[in-house]
Amino acid sequence: MIGRLLRKSDFERLLAVPPCSRSAHFAVHYLHTRPDAGPGVREPSLCTGDAPDRTDSVDNFAAEWWLGTVVPKRHAPRSVTRNMLRRQVRAAMQRHQPRLRPGLWLVRLRQPFPRSSFVSADSPALRCTAADELDRLFQRAAA
Repeated sequence: MIGRLLRKSDFERLLAVPPCSRSAHFAVHYLHTRPDAGPGVREPSLCTGDAPDRTDSVDNFAAEWWLGTVVPKRHAPRSVTRNMLRRQVRAAMQRHQPRLRPGLWLVRLRQPFPRSSFVSADSPALRCTAADELDRLFQRAAA
């Protein structure tokens, strides 16, 4: 299962690290951590008194992935295009999830797709081009 990144602090932490993979239009940022719990929410303290007998390490959190997308209006002015690109990112992440490390993932649109090549806001050609580029991007990120 892939969770959604919602907190501004998570996006800021991810954007502060260099991208682990880049393509002509996208960049992928990764951190091996959990999302922020939020203000006023404390992490549960570790108590070994009544703890059940477990074989896994305390440092080894459950294999979970969280995904955030940044698709700015200046690169995709039409909302139809922004939503389509977000759906393509999520679908690509689901396809490559078994090979990706658990943690926080952020996919950022860094360059617009040329309107001269893709006249329609949600054309099959644009959808296919974005999906192919995202697949290559996640393949490099998984390596």
